[in-house]
Amino acid sequence: MTTPRLLNRLTFRQLQVFQAVHRQQSYSRAAEQLGLTQPAVSAQIRQLEQALGQPLFKYAGKTLHVLPAADALAASTQAIFGQVSRLQMTLSDLDGTISGELNLAAVSTAQYVVPHLIARFRAHYPNVQVRLRVCNRSQALERLAARSDDLVIMAMVPEEDDNLVFMPFLENELIPIVWPGHPLLEAPSPTLEDLARHYLLMRESGSGVRTAFEQLAAEQDVALQHTMELGTNEAIKQGVMAHLGVTVLPRLAVRLEIGAGLLAELPLPGFPLRRSWCTVYPRDRFPTPVTELFLRFVRERLGEIEAHFRAPPRPIPDHGVVCLPLTSG
Repeated sequence: MTTPRLLNRLTFRQLQVFQAVHRQQSYSRAAEQLGLTQPAVSAQIRQLEQALGQPLFKYAGKTLHVLPAADALAASTQAIFGQVSRLQMTLSDLDGTISGELNLAAVSTAQYVVPHLIARFRAHYPNVQVRLRVCNRSQALERLAARSDDLVIMAMVPEEDDNLVFMPFLENELIPIVWPGHPLLEAPSPTLEDLARHYLLMRESGSGVRTAFEQLAAEQDVALQHTMELGTNEAIKQGVMAHLGVTVLPRLAVRLEIGAGLLAELPLPGFPLRRSWCTVYPRDRFPTPVTELFLRFVRERLGEIEAHFRAPPRPIPDHGVVCLPLTSG
């Protein structure tokens, strides 16, 4: 089958529908995503298979199986849509108005960092629409596997997964936190074992901070027998301030409260635990032009980002952000 014949028979709509079915591995879920009926999706796939001269999917019972031709087409479709997006970006650049969408997911500890990145990015590219979803680490890994976002921002990227492309951009220090006046602050040489005698306020299983803390406790052979699970970092901070228990949290999550004297850092051997926040995406998902633009923007400002978060908390000087929608006329 020659290329001209395909060019005459394929349509972008067929490829769009195919891509949704391939990613969702379901006609019904693809139809829901695209706002179509399931028969309409089936019709588009049939027409595409006729154009290609090969089947793409096969049902066995209620399970949809992806055939080799579909995997080959998926790679080409992604490249085609990528080129179209780059063309759109080039035209927007020529017009002086780069636009598009950037869908981000960030682990909950990164919520203290990511809005600052978005604000700086939007100051330069105000026509890019940014969506941010906050989740825990296990949810972030699920979203990576499902290719739900353009980028995921997380720490503790699975090193064994060769299919992930990641870029560290900021160190994430995890530190022990107690309330001011806590007895351990006056102890001569407190240890993790001393901390573990208190109630430990922790996030849910799957949280990156909890995982890192539990790994350290296992390495030091310290049992975490007294734990209390709270759903968010903010609830944990309030719990420590209320003398409900002690915790381990990212330094950036508590720097305002430490600066205000509401919380205190407890120096312990083995701390701070150092991880890096990273941008992550699957290797087989080519970044969109807007994603590439964001990655380049962050990469070029690594020093500026680190300096900002290393400095004592203070009002941010103007950096060109106008928090009003652009209006015509």
